[in-house]
Amino acid sequence: MNLTKELEDLGLKNVGKIHHNMSYDDLIENELEKKECAMTTSGATTVDTGVFTGRSPKDKYFVDRYPSNEHIAWGDVNQKVGEDVFNELLELSRKQLSNKDLYVTDVFSGASPASKKSIRFVTEIAWQAHFVKNMFIRPTEKELEVFESGFTFLSASKALNDKYKEHGLNSDVFILFDVERNLAIMGGTWYGGELKKGIFSMMNYWLPLEGKLSMHCSANVGQKGDTALFFGLSGTGKTTLSTDPKRQLIGDDEHGWDDDGVFNFEGGCYAKVINLDGSQEPEIFGAIKKNALLENVAVDEEGNVDYSDDSKTENTRVSYPIEHIINHKPELMAGHPENIIFLSADAFGVLPPVSKLTREQAMYYFLSGYTAKVAGTERGITEPVATFSACFGEAFMTLHPTDYAKLLGEKIDKHNVNVYLVNTGWTGGGYGVGKRMSLKDTRACINAILDGTINSSEFDTTKTFKLQVPKTLGDIRPELLNPRNAWEDKEAFDNTRDKLADMFVENFKRYQDASSEFDFSAAGPKVEK
Repeated sequence: MNLTKELEDLGLKNVGKIHHNMSYDDLIENELEKKECAMTTSGATTVDTGVFTGRSPKDKYFVDRYPSNEHIAWGDVNQKVGEDVFNELLELSRKQLSNKDLYVTDVFSGASPASKKSIRFVTEIAWQAHFVKNMFIRPTEKELEVFESGFTFLSASKALNDKYKEHGLNSDVFILFDVERNLAIMGGTWYGGELKKGIFSMMNYWLPLEGKLSMHCSANVGQKGDTALFFGLSGTGKTTLSTDPKRQLIGDDEHGWDDDGVFNFEGGCYAKVINLDGSQEPEIFGAIKKNALLENVAVDEEGNVDYSDDSKTENTRVSYPIEHIINHKPELMAGHPENIIFLSADAFGVLPPVSKLTREQAMYYFLSGYTAKVAGTERGITEPVATFSACFGEAFMTLHPTDYAKLLGEKIDKHNVNVYLVNTGWTGGGYGVGKRMSLKDTRACINAILDGTINSSEFDTTKTFKLQVPKTLGDIRPELLNPRNAWEDKEAFDNTRDKLADMFVENFKRYQDASSEFDFSAAGPKVEK
């Protein structure tokens, strides 16, 4: 079918020039000519994403329609919108994209042939097309010749919904999904992460219904074919720790697990760059070159980037094709994992640097999805704040968390996977008293897991959390391995530990009303009164 006709069938009128699957060189030329972006000395372009420097989760909605409404877990994460409101905002989006030159980008989500989905993005903004080209799997020329879109995302970022109060919505920003029509629309925000995470939300709907697990995790594979998964919320080290010169990177953020193994949803990486240091993270630093796209960084008139500058946002980012990581897995997939690692940046300084989990504990900590925000990162936060995000990605989980947990448990059993909890946060005290775990020590923990040497350690069981921790591990100071030993004030540790344990217990109560197979509360912490 003619592309102009396809866009007309979507309701777009008098479409001008269609920039279809542009090369990187042409996209960069367009975004510079239109002054959407600036050039940096590294060869990467940089963009200011406007008012929104992060996602707008309160503005995401799904059309309440059968049969998807029987599967979606409705609530704060997945909000309902009526078909009439969707249609009205679809017309607003069509009007915004009509009478314009447009960028149309065709991509895949999912590297596994058995699980991949074809996606088409339509936008009037060159850098958004660049972002999408970076982040998703780029079809070959042969694949593009026969490409048929299975899902379309209309990015009408410049459109604002002035009638949002009348519609009962949160603001003039809207990110809406109609599952049955395989269509998404976006307006009011320019932030590229909405495009990426919007498709992640859809993959989180499609795959579990096919008996496949969708995961918010990074993944890599060793020379012996041993695959490892790294789950963790933003800021816990998913991207940094999975980018390892001794192992091939499968991907840094979103993956699926089907009968053929683990596969990346994406064809690129989206790394945080606040305080990026080339000596600490050389692979990511080296990936910021031509075709990479920086977001909201401070850059001077000569094009020099100051990665320490957070005046725009702490959420400074870079997207780049995964090929920029020299040691990546070209197929973007590998076999079933041998090790799963849950990452948590515990700002309370309570969790051990590394602990080995039982299957029941694995299910408990997967459903808990814990990390902690530190003081100063958000207005009003003066002490560490616990964050619980089911499956380490609740904001993107379209179905109930237990649907993903059930699939994970089945796969852990079937493939005999080892599961570990690694704290990349504080030790010797909470934030402001203790110190953050050094990247060197954290990598030592990860390496011991991946090479199996952790299994030759003797283990202790911690009080309250009942976690199995090694007594010694390589060159790591033994007192760090059991967190209580790292604190000078033992009474303060005990009080903080029990306080955090109570938070875990309170959070997990929401799963105790579900079927008994998901009542893993016995595997969680128990405060001795």
